[in-house]
Amino acid sequence: MKGFKDFIMRGNLVELAVAFILGAAFGDVVKSFTAIIMDLIGKLGGTPNFSTFVPWGIHIGAFLTAVVAFLILAFVIYFGLVKPFEYAKSKLVTDDPDDVPPTTEELLADIRDLLAAKNGSN
Repeated sequence: MKGFKDFIMRGNLVELAVAFILGAAFGDVVKSFTAIIMDLIGKLGGTPNFSTFVPWGIHIGAFLTAVVAFLILAFVIYFGLVKPFEYAKSKLVTDDPDDVPPTTEELLADIRDLLAAKNGSN
């Protein structure tokens, strides 16, 4: 059971699972939440659609809209998934030094000592 717990709590596995879940299952949910936030921002300071923003003839408005949407998406992901996961991991995983397996050097030293004790008793 400890091995399974270690496998599940491995950082890379969880990061990969979060990325997959976000892309596959929560994509529409996050997009709709982002739209809600963008509407709220629009009510506070105008429509958050910068598509018509063309300074000096350069069409950067769509890019600015995408950047704002990305920042809102990153905010939702960080505070909705990453922080709760870190909190749960800190409560479930302990850094108990007794749970650390001995190193190869420690095992070899123990074998050496046992062999020396056995040869000394003969």
